[in-house]
Amino acid sequence: MPGATPGGELGHKLGQQKMLKEHWGDISQKLLKTVGQNNHTTWIAPLKAGPVDQKIATLYVPTTFSGNYISQNFSDLILHEINASGIEASRLSFVLSSQAEDSFKPAPAAPKPQAPKADQSDGLGATTQLDKRFSFDTFVVGKPNELAHAAARRVAEGGPVTFNPLFLYGGVGLGKTHLMHAIAQELRARKPEINVLYLSAEQFMYRFVQALRDRKMMDFKEIFRSVDVLMVDDVQFIAGKDSTQEEFFHTFNALVDQHKQIIISADRAPGEIKDLEERVKSRLQCGLVVDLHPTDYELRLGILQSKVEAQRETYPGLDVAEGVLEFMAHRITSNVRVLEGALTRLFAFASLVGRPIDMDLTQDCLSDVLRESERKITVEEIQRKVSEHYNIRLSDMIGPKRLRSYARPRQVAMYLCKQMTTRSLPEIGRRFGGRDHTTVMHGVRRIEELKQSDSQIAEDIELLSRALKT
Repeated sequence: MPGATPGGELGHKLGQQKMLKEHWGDISQKLLKTVGQNNHTTWIAPLKAGPVDQKIATLYVPTTFSGNYISQNFSDLILHEINASGIEASRLSFVLSSQAEDSFKPAPAAPKPQAPKADQSDGLGATTQLDKRFSFDTFVVGKPNELAHAAARRVAEGGPVTFNPLFLYGGVGLGKTHLMHAIAQELRARKPEINVLYLSAEQFMYRFVQALRDRKMMDFKEIFRSVDVLMVDDVQFIAGKDSTQEEFFHTFNALVDQHKQIIISADRAPGEIKDLEERVKSRLQCGLVVDLHPTDYELRLGILQSKVEAQRETYPGLDVAEGVLEFMAHRITSNVRVLEGALTRLFAFASLVGRPIDMDLTQDCLSDVLRESERKITVEEIQRKVSEHYNIRLSDMIGPKRLRSYARPRQVAMYLCKQMTTRSLPEIGRRFGGRDHTTVMHGVRRIEELKQSDSQIAEDIELLSRALKT
């Protein structure tokens, strides 16, 4: 009978749709036992049952991102439970909830979620603006930063991910942020089609809190888990923020599983960041961890020489007398920002007063900077820093106890006193509970040996030296 078959098919479709809707509550509860409460709350609970047509079961999802994620991670489990409930389905189709009225229309091809570009806003707070001055061309390479520069260059080529994450760390003004900006700009120049999201850890935390407050966590996840390259500067600022760390951890895992590149910077190595969860530390250490060491004389001089060329464009009539740059490189050792700031001030001052940039002008103009660089580090200051670093009492470190937990920090402190003060060995010994100068000499030699064979001791010395100089 004409029309009977279509009517029967329609009735069957409606029956199947009704069955899926009626059984969806039970199916959802069974999935809860399989995927766990967190996954269920985030991914399964927002789903709504749709029609079943030609053995294709349609489920309505709130966002394209959630549909893609569920399809990749839970579709087999969902399909199994649907069939177990007596509904015939061979595959799933995920459709946006806004298209729910087209009950029998197959799901459209899911467009790739678009994350904001590196210098755009996404509605959850602006991203970090890239500084055009911070490029690879303007980065001065020397022995203290050559490994970090080479690793950054490799990542910026945008090839297959070879180490994930790339973790850059070092003290203030050593070039971490410069390299991060350079990587982001190089990636966007080479591959403008990829999504590079660069922001500070503070901005990540702000976006996360804002998304929680505004109930936009799905939007937050969609933005951060659909990028091609995620770059987070100063990650130490999420330490102690438990909820932010947990979301960062899950975001990290999701991107690594998709073979997306992650680049992180911090002021210290992952293992040295206090109040950072162990699982986060472990994840951050699983890639390439590179230290930007404090600048040496040659690197500081090279930086000054390169910056002079830029200053001459602003002040074309000014030249720098012989010996001035060498003097500055020797005397200003704290960090690159102070060094560059001193040079900028020098050119501006010379231009304003109409004097040549010679040694007299340099000493007059930079007297405060030069005085600061002459700050004397004391034995007591070293002892206090070392005891804080190793979490022991100062009285135990300088006292008579010979336990290894006190003896090694004591030797480290003696070594730093020898390296960073003008005190003689007998004077240092007297400050450490009246010990003989031969004891100090033995401790110094022992640390010098361990620096070559024990990476932890070498890192401790580096961190303490940096902390004492700042």
